[in-house]
Amino acid sequence: MNRMKPLVPLAVVVLLAAGPAIGRQDVERSQDHPAFTRMPGFYITEYKDSPFASYEFRVGDKQNQSVEGRYTKIWYRAVKGETPPSPLQIMRNFEDAARKVGGTIVWDNGKTQATLKLSYEGKELWCQVIAPIGGIQSYTLHIVERQAMKQEVTANADAWMGDLSSTGHVAIYGIYFDTDKAEIKPESEPALAEMSKLLTSNPALSVYIVGHTDNAGAYEHNMTLSQDRARSVVTALVSKHGIAAARLTAVGVGPVAPVASNKTEEGRAKNRRVELAVR
Repeated sequence: MNRMKPLVPLAVVVLLAAGPAIGRQDVERSQDHPAFTRMPGFYITEYKDSPFASYEFRVGDKQNQSVEGRYTKIWYRAVKGETPPSPLQIMRNFEDAARKVGGTIVWDNGKTQATLKLSYEGKELWCQVIAPIGGIQSYTLHIVERQAMKQEVTANADAWMGDLSSTGHVAIYGIYFDTDKAEIKPESEPALAEMSKLLTSNPALSVYIVGHTDNAGAYEHNMTLSQDRARSVVTALVSKHGIAAARLTAVGVGPVAPVASNKTEEGRAKNRRVELAVR
């Protein structure tokens, strides 16, 4: 795919492209995202690149959607002495560039913020453009190349049984749901198969299937969501793996039993889990 270019007159590009080299240098170890060129006359003041993280993209006036994958944050600031474009001009440049490669405008507030979605090198790419009005002349890109997390911790029935015997409960990572949904995703099957193996190998064992969430969103909603997810796990174990329903009880506790801080994405990911607890 060709790199996307801001839709500004060529003469302006030639005039302002040298701005960062003359004015301020980009922060060390930073770069433009390969899917987007920068607006002329700006340099990078803050840069973050994470192999796997989550970002809450605005998709409606009061609605966000969490997207996971490779996350990049780039904060651009106008070179001193240059006349920067307006926030609306910045937003429209990125929207038009996305449309030219078949992308869509998921949401914009008509002034300073927009959420874009497009295909880039075979990946679904989400981008939020934020160009604040007043104060510092700057804009920020939050970009996620959507992908499923590589499963690095292997589900193991024997290890789980050890935890159940010693502590009475065990966290099961590897049961996946879409944001705000209770339907189990197909990639959860390895973990479900190990849960079935654990229960089949220990026929006297009865357990609570406990759903947990992070603290994003309303408390009542998370309590209901966690209960629905726990029920989905019970249904899968009974209908697909032949576990007796009488041995399983679904419980949803929402955000009330975190195992990590909800202030970071890593912590929130640990808190979104299913647990087995001896009944």
